[in-house]
Amino acid sequence: MTPPPSEAEATLPSQEQWRFFRDTGENRPSLPEVNASVAVPKGATWLRRLFAFAGPGYMVSVGYMDPGNWATDLAGGAQFGYTLLFVIMLSNLMAILLQALSARLGIATGRDLAQACRAYYPRPVNFALWIACELAIIACDLAEVIGTAIALNLLFGIPLVAGAIITALDAFLLLYLMNKGFRFLEAFVVALLIVIFGCFAAQIIAAQPSVSGILGGMFVPSPEIVANPAMLYIAMGIIGATVMPHNLYLHSSIVQTRAYERTEEGRRDAIKWATADSTIALMLALFVNASILIVAAVAFHGTGHEDVAEIGQAYELLSPLLGLSVASILFAVALLASGMNSTVTATLAGQIVMEGFLHLRIPQWARRLITRGIAIVPVVVVTWLYGEKGTAELLVLSQVILSMQLPFAVIPLVHFVSDRKKMGSLAIARWVSVLAWIVATVIVALNVKLLYDTFAGL
Repeated sequence: MTPPPSEAEATLPSQEQWRFFRDTGENRPSLPEVNASVAVPKGATWLRRLFAFAGPGYMVSVGYMDPGNWATDLAGGAQFGYTLLFVIMLSNLMAILLQALSARLGIATGRDLAQACRAYYPRPVNFALWIACELAIIACDLAEVIGTAIALNLLFGIPLVAGAIITALDAFLLLYLMNKGFRFLEAFVVALLIVIFGCFAAQIIAAQPSVSGILGGMFVPSPEIVANPAMLYIAMGIIGATVMPHNLYLHSSIVQTRAYERTEEGRRDAIKWATADSTIALMLALFVNASILIVAAVAFHGTGHEDVAEIGQAYELLSPLLGLSVASILFAVALLASGMNSTVTATLAGQIVMEGFLHLRIPQWARRLITRGIAIVPVVVVTWLYGEKGTAELLVLSQVILSMQLPFAVIPLVHFVSDRKKMGSLAIARWVSVLAWIVATVIVALNVKLLYDTFAGL
């Protein structure tokens, strides 16, 4: 016999409720250890309410400025100047829309994207989606390992192989932060984001870029982006590094850490504030990603250093080319902060995906060590055989792999939030649905084009 719906499920039609939970027989919330654990003040000013909801958006934004972005943005700026700024802007706008939809799904249904997929899709489809998402998380973890290892090497002279192995210890850092409480975890993430923002603000001031060049590159698209296979490869890497597929699973879960009223009115209010939170946070990510490309364009493009695509090369050249003695140090510090921050979101996303698709719960430290171990092996092998150049190419490749996984997260998300049978009155408006499907179509089309160019080149 189907149990009566809880208050959190009351806005869904009863038949759809049964279908939603038919596979579990229980109404276990996403991330149950922190679900509804952050208080939301009632009748408070808009600023206090915004602050209460602030946090999940910044945790999601971490994935949009992780070490994988650095390789693609550096290569794009060095080779093509400001041209690919438009791709960064477009990717960020896509991210703002998709993360807003992800937050809406989690708040409206009380379930994250992985749980929704398991409830509504056949088992073979779910298995394929789970594999695709795990590949995306491994690719993201690969970028974190490489980025953190390079930062440790640049700042402290630790060999890349040793640095990659050291990154396995971050499992215990996350475990400590989670035990302190979710708000404490968010504060840690925001503190590192402030470090990254400050480092790049200083570099932008030192670079003194062309304002007209920035505006032209950001708002005037170049046909060459699609026509030039080399530029398209970098552009797809930027999209893959910016619009992170596992973040869609993550956001739909962590927005539920807020203790908003589980009524239709309470959910509408929560969706509004969660959307504002993620939009503000992703504008910070836009600044960081654009800054990396702009600094690379100023320092390397047109100066005889167009072939710079490795983080180590950029580190060595930034200070002399920008005329700022601490530019290289700031660059490496921001990279280390980025790598440390990204470990938090990748781990949580892995937990959400595994529990949502498989209902398999394992300790966070074990989950982290498993995924980090899978990422460490190729980094160690490639570093051992090919050195830093090999890791740089592996870093860009990881972002293209991420981009290839995007349709497997974007299409189910748009499908769910557009369906009034599943979302009730909180489904998105028709024009938003059309826009979201256009974004999904663009992502799929670019992936097909990239695959064609890749195999045609082979």
